[in-house]
Amino acid sequence: MNEDIKIMMADVGSKAKAASKILAIASSEQKNTALVAAASSLLLAIPQILNANEKDMQNAQERGLTTAMLDRLKLDNERIIAIADSIMAISKLEDPVGSIIAKWDVPSGLNIERVRTPLGVIGIIYESRPNVTADAGALCLKSGNAAILRGGSDSFYSSNAIHKAMVEGLKAADLPSDAIQLVQTTDRAAVGEMLTGLNGNIDVIVPRGGASLVARVQNDARVPVFAHLEGICHLYINENANLNMAVEIALNSKMRRTGICGAAETLLLDEKIVDSHLAPICSALIAAGCKIRGDERVVKLIEDAKLATNKDWSTEYLDAIISMKIVKNIDAAIAHIENYSSHHTEAIVSDDSKAAKKFFSNIDSAILLHNASTQFADGGEFGMGAEIGIATGKMHARGPVGVEQLTSFKYLVHGNGQVRP
Repeated sequence: MNEDIKIMMADVGSKAKAASKILAIASSEQKNTALVAAASSLLLAIPQILNANEKDMQNAQERGLTTAMLDRLKLDNERIIAIADSIMAISKLEDPVGSIIAKWDVPSGLNIERVRTPLGVIGIIYESRPNVTADAGALCLKSGNAAILRGGSDSFYSSNAIHKAMVEGLKAADLPSDAIQLVQTTDRAAVGEMLTGLNGNIDVIVPRGGASLVARVQNDARVPVFAHLEGICHLYINENANLNMAVEIALNSKMRRTGICGAAETLLLDEKIVDSHLAPICSALIAAGCKIRGDERVVKLIEDAKLATNKDWSTEYLDAIISMKIVKNIDAAIAHIENYSSHHTEAIVSDDSKAAKKFFSNIDSAILLHNASTQFADGGEFGMGAEIGIATGKMHARGPVGVEQLTSFKYLVHGNGQVRP
């Protein structure tokens, strides 16, 4: 069986590499035509996608998936329309391929341009979220890259239904259907093959899933990886925070969608505003169904709070649970974040611009927000149309990985007969 998968994946890789050569020189109009057609096909296929998703949901419930995982898997009319809207938004983005990043002249008389180019073939390995099939496929297409998508067994039927619409878009634009391939097996051996690079045909791997998946990819991949391991996001309520704003942002950061990587997992509250802010924030969270795990001072003041353990400060709950700590000042908040953060997203609520500047300067995370919910940590909200993921590393891509982050560059050097002495 593994030998069969090895042969199958090698074929997928070679087809993707061939398709990437065509995509690299495809016109913006051609790529946009494919995206618009894909979005239209997706909307026409809503009944089929919902039927496929229902099958996935039943299987997932029988397997005992968590509430957060079920939320990631679930599709309805509104979410499918949002996926189509995201594809349309990507089609309207500026085409990064061929754009001049910088240009300059040197004393020899040469004119040098740094120009964006596609990465080539991008492998995306993901769990549960069937929308990644469309988001990743669309972003790769727009940036001139071929995509090899390996969805999880949980979303197998949903991902296939969405992939079919993406292929219809490619056909409508006379682009190769191999430009966006969905691996047709749930055998984990296929993941292992992708991590080898498929005979040099995969240029970069992007994992989207739980800590175990991402850790495996980071440990075993023989090609570059864009990844974040966890989304342990912090919200710090500064001593100069407006009460109503603090309550609203805390509630949204945690409870809008608890299963996404941008959900706040720890709330830090300045001790100078405990009397005015702690009870209203906790009341709003508890009323919304959130469980609080607090330090000793929080537990003493909030009846429904349970005492946090050391493990809580480094836990990505992806659920209606939040850890809460009272800190002495902004320096203590920064120290806590630097100690426990996964360097994904942190936010500060404060009317003091100097405090916000200090927060931004001293914390080394991919995304920092001032007076806004951590749930804005999303490529679509950043105006990127969508994202393949949030990268927390420091090499090449960081933060939301959109079309520009899926490109590299080359130098174009123009002369008029120069030779080097």
